[in-house]
Amino acid sequence: MDRTKFINTWTGLAAAALMTGTMVSCSVTQKAAVEKSTLSASGFLGPDYARLTPGAKDQASLRYINPSAQWTQYKKILIMPVSFWGNEATKIPLADQEMLSNFLYQALREQLGKKFQLADQPGPGVMVLQVALTDAEAATPVLRSVSMVIPQARALGTLKYLATGTYPFVGEAQAEAKLSDGATGQLLGEWVDKRVGGGSLKTAAQWQWGDAENAMNAWATMAAEKLSSWTSGAAPAA
Repeated sequence: MDRTKFINTWTGLAAAALMTGTMVSCSVTQKAAVEKSTLSASGFLGPDYARLTPGAKDQASLRYINPSAQWTQYKKILIMPVSFWGNEATKIPLADQEMLSNFLYQALREQLGKKFQLADQPGPGVMVLQVALTDAEAATPVLRSVSMVIPQARALGTLKYLATGTYPFVGEAQAEAKLSDGATGQLLGEWVDKRVGGGSLKTAAQWQWGDAENAMNAWATMAAEKLSSWTSGAAPAA
């Protein structure tokens, strides 16, 4: 391909990418796929990974809902402190692990506290929520900003999004959760979800853990909305 043809082709692709990016990539955070084969039996949910199935677009990446759960009996929730379950390959400093875990714990308390009474001990009518962060990756702050703000760089970033489903230099977070009955211990549901930075210009200048924090805020908000709709009877558990 000669130079002129190459330039014209790239320009057309870049323009299409920018137009497509404007239409489909304005989110602050976006869901990412999680393969069951990547989950170890020594992980937070252990052997329960086998029962997880892929979730729909507005659901967790992998999930299980107990079909016999009687959701409308629950008015309270006990949120256990969030832990960090990494492996030997984890490169996140301990201080950052603790900071991220505390951030998610507070986000869950804030959002779920708007819908439920926060309990301090298990009992009848109480759901017990256990959550673990299992992975996180920091964004690359300067390169992240350049890739979002400079038009040519954003065009290339959007091309990467179209090819891979993610933008360059973004951060991410992955978590697992287990919900059970506070009186009987009956399992109500389990989830594994991963989220990465989206294409919103609002996130262009955030700090390195900004994408991870946005993912955690999204989890907390979705958990509150879904559990509230299920326990109120407004929507079936799905």
